[in-house]
Amino acid sequence: MATSAASQSALQKFINSPAGPKTIHFWAPAMKWALVIAGISDLQRPAENLSLAQNLSLVATGLIWTRYSMVIIPKNYSLGAVNVFVASTGLMQVGRIMKYRMSDEYKEKQLQEQAVKAAA
Repeated sequence: MATSAASQSALQKFINSPAGPKTIHFWAPAMKWALVIAGISDLQRPAENLSLAQNLSLVATGLIWTRYSMVIIPKNYSLGAVNVFVASTGLMQVGRIMKYRMSDEYKEKQLQEQAVKAAA
């Protein structure tokens, strides 16, 4: 019986903590994991279909909010963790986009598009 009382006490401490599930400090990072899942699923998409601007904004958002999560009171480690992953998935996508844009395939596609525009 003593162990269940101790775990119940720990659960109550978590529920009533300043960053617990009764606050936005808990739910905002929980919902932000959807961005990480979307970024991971985008690894299956061809790099030509990815947006550089969108992924750069994810990197910036992830880095800014990671820093913010460590300076606010109470420190929000779950917000920091999710934003590290947001920035990481964004950086992976930016790397894929840049690799594609430096490829010969991309350069040939650009030349063909310019030729079509010049002919029109």
